[in-house]
Amino acid sequence: MKRDIQHVPYGYEAPPAGRKGTLIFYDSFEHITGEELMKAAAAAAERKFSKLVLYPLHEETVRRMTKEPVKPLYKREDRLHEWKREQGQSFITVEGLEGKRKKYTPLDTALRHIAGVYAAPYFLYLTPDMANLFASFSSFEEWIVKLRLLLSEAPAQVHPRLEKFRHRWDVAGGDGMPHTP
Repeated sequence: MKRDIQHVPYGYEAPPAGRKGTLIFYDSFEHITGEELMKAAAAAAERKFSKLVLYPLHEETVRRMTKEPVKPLYKREDRLHEWKREQGQSFITVEGLEGKRKKYTPLDTALRHIAGVYAAPYFLYLTPDMANLFASFSSFEEWIVKLRLLLSEAPAQVHPRLEKFRHRWDVAGGDGMPHTP
């Protein structure tokens, strides 16, 4: 009989039974309200994710992706950390990769980092605009088979690639079925 030995870091605690996977809220968090953060946390709890990762984007990343002016990253991160403390939930994490890099971080790099740090399966929690933007990237089809999307609300316009992979995304608070526009 073969035995597999697993090594875990000191202080490791197994996730609560029945919980698995990571929900990553990938956004600039410039226009995301406290109610929208609560909706994401509720979706993570309802779907029994072991982690909700808030991934705020660096100013340079936002500038290259959307050409939209945003507040400095540290101000948006401070607001997220404050919201996290108010919630008192241990499964919520604010990812600091963009703050460490201090420059533009391609989505591919961010997703590879997330895959290396957090437990699978992976779900990206996106606004409809961010989902359409993600679908416009050339690497979308490579990533959509490795993760699923959970949209904060039903999109008014659906990118053709997003339409093609309709079975890989859902709307938060929906009936569990992909949205049909």
